[in-house]
Amino acid sequence: MTEKESVLCIKRNLLPASWVGRQSIVPLGVDEFNDTCSSAGFEFINRSDAEKDVSYKQIIPYIVLQTKDLKKTAIYNRQGSEQRLHDLWSIGIGGHINPIDMETQTDSFLQILTVGMERELKEELDQRPKSDLPHFVGVISEDITDVGKVHLGAVFRILTSTPEKFLPGLELFQFTWEKTNNLKQLNLELWSKLALKLLSDQ
Repeated sequence: MTEKESVLCIKRNLLPASWVGRQSIVPLGVDEFNDTCSSAGFEFINRSDAEKDVSYKQIIPYIVLQTKDLKKTAIYNRQGSEQRLHDLWSIGIGGHINPIDMETQTDSFLQILTVGMERELKEELDQRPKSDLPHFVGVISEDITDVGKVHLGAVFRILTSTPEKFLPGLELFQFTWEKTNNLKQLNLELWSKLALKLLSDQ
């Protein structure tokens, strides 16, 4: 985390209560998600401030990779900059949205989020099939962990018939494709458990 990093946030009290409960799993269409966030209003604030301010939710694209038959899901071990998640397994690739992701002052919320998501995928994956596109499925949030209290996950899924063409970068430690049925036996981060529930309801 750089000292000057600014991150995309929305005030918690301007978001639907169903999105920001103790554990929220909300299936949602992309248009409704965009309209709600746009109406609430978004801003970029200093990340070090945002991490301590539970009145804001930092919006995080959380991208899950699965095979088209849903039998396998990509996982990796958390070893990145977020110390509070170390040694937990994750099914979600993604990170903070920064001002660099806003190409013009008139960009919509969804445009900014999409550009940021693409940047994150390029940073985290050395190679991926361009024809396998992310599709938005809903939002997750939790107020149980310190990390969760200040973040809101915008969950996307990429379905693929060629998992071997996804090559992880260094951040995706111990990246592998695990049987989806086996995921509950792993020491998963809470967001991954919420995302699995969201995806299983689709």
